[in-house]
Amino acid sequence: MTSLYNAADLHIHTTASDGAASPEAVLSYVAEETDLRVIAITDHNTLEGAFAARRLAPHYGIEVIVGCEISTAIGHVLALFIERPIPAGLDLATTVKLVHEQGGLAFAAHPFGALVASVGRRHLLGPERTDLNWHLLDGIEVFNASLWNPANNRRAARKAQALGLTQIGGSDAHHLAMIGYGRTLFAGTSAADLRRALQRGETQVIGQYWGWQGVAGVVRERVRRWGGGQAVPARPS
Repeated sequence: MTSLYNAADLHIHTTASDGAASPEAVLSYVAEETDLRVIAITDHNTLEGAFAARRLAPHYGIEVIVGCEISTAIGHVLALFIERPIPAGLDLATTVKLVHEQGGLAFAAHPFGALVASVGRRHLLGPERTDLNWHLLDGIEVFNASLWNPANNRRAARKAQALGLTQIGGSDAHHLAMIGYGRTLFAGTSAADLRRALQRGETQVIGQYWGWQGVAGVVRERVRRWGGGQAVPARPS
């Protein structure tokens, strides 16, 4: 295995769901303003943004993992390396089964995040679920740059460590300036190298939080969309 480590942002949104930037704008920003060369597009309950980004990616020297942030019956799951859409609203076990059937990997997104639909909470701001089989999942997002309370990420990291689950990090970027704020480190340079690291649990996570700049940007975008008559998904993250 190569000793060269690179970083990927595994949680990015585009205008295909509730992001402010088009897939092409995301690629341009990543290529020109960051050192990332592997990213995952994970729009809410759609693969259209990820497919568009993957088609354009060779022109920017970027590898795009097709992903999706799926709204399960108990919270959000990041599905990576998938090719077919998966319905929202299914129970966790069925959702993960459908991800695995197409060779994908499934991770709990912001599993203890407050104010967002998180699989680790029985309800928003509520206690931890006691009926969740975490081992259904391939891993846990232990750093999500959008969370306003760092304790929720620390709680996710402790859970992943206790259960021996793969750890990932992502920016949860909804506009360009936040891309790269959360990163998954892996040995190698390619999406294939990253996939192997995820399967082996050989990843590290680093990041910084959005802060008020990022939060304000998301609020502005949602206000703009409401003003333009566009529907905005409830409690996205």
